[in-house]
Amino acid sequence: MTIYKYLNPKNDVAFKRIFGTEKNKDILINFLNEVLKNQLALPIEDVTFLKPVQDPEIASKKQSIVDVLCRDKHGVQYIIEMQVAKTSGFEERAQFYAAKAYIDQMNAGNKNYQDLKEVIFIAIADYDIFPDKKNYKSEHVILDRVTLANDLKMFSFTFVNLPKFAEYYENSKKEVSDLSLEERWYYFLKNAEGMSDAELESLAGKDIEIKAAYREVERFNWTEPELWTYERELKRERDEYCVELYMKQEAERIGMEKGMEKGMQKGMQKGIEKGLKEGMEKGRKEGIGQERVEMARKMLAKGLSNETISEMTGFSKSELETL
Repeated sequence: MTIYKYLNPKNDVAFKRIFGTEKNKDILINFLNEVLKNQLALPIEDVTFLKPVQDPEIASKKQSIVDVLCRDKHGVQYIIEMQVAKTSGFEERAQFYAAKAYIDQMNAGNKNYQDLKEVIFIAIADYDIFPDKKNYKSEHVILDRVTLANDLKMFSFTFVNLPKFAEYYENSKKEVSDLSLEERWYYFLKNAEGMSDAELESLAGKDIEIKAAYREVERFNWTEPELWTYERELKRERDEYCVELYMKQEAERIGMEKGMEKGMQKGMQKGIEKGLKEGMEKGRKEGIGQERVEMARKMLAKGLSNETISEMTGFSKSELETL
């Protein structure tokens, strides 16, 4: 196994270390301002970290579906999630946790509905979360079907597809130094593990937050217990991937077997139907042929001429002589 100098920032433990700690608050603020720059009226200046939402069933498979939960000075809440492998119902769970964070504001002491603040959910996915979409980033809000007005502003969802970003970068023929700051964050998340010091320096440029982010994933800055936790999370991710792959292969195998069985049954049924049809046709023809023979014999017995019998039955003279 190749040992890289830099750890994988997509790993849950590494991701939370980069974006979910008080000492790295500036890294998170920089990241959020870039990802959400198309929808923020004003840049985020400060955030307060909140306790991530937990669910016992989800937590048994993953430490938390919410990697980072924070609030800005205006009360807007941000949920940031790194999703490395496709899991069923992720989009639905994203909406559930956004709704839960919204409702929890009332439990935290807000007494009036008008005091509730917006919840913004950001998911960075290392798989093709929306296969039908061409762009690597998709932003979702609640719109009026007719006017497309965004009257209900309390929820928004931003999904970033890292594999599609990698495809976009390859096709763009850009150097990493030519990327926008937002694009450089996505490049960092996708590729940091295998990058060299020179490549990371070129990627970061003058941005101190990206430099700070890749210092956080430098292996030598981690203690042995921290590395053990990181490796344990890697093992969990690999195990989940293997289980998902096995289930997919089993489903495909069962589907193929059912398809073959159905095909064989259909083929046998067609064969039986064809055999019956051919048998009936043959029997019908044989029955008609036998009737002609009996008719010709009766006509011969009555002494009718061969010419007359041949004309009426279709037998040739030589066939009549045989009869």
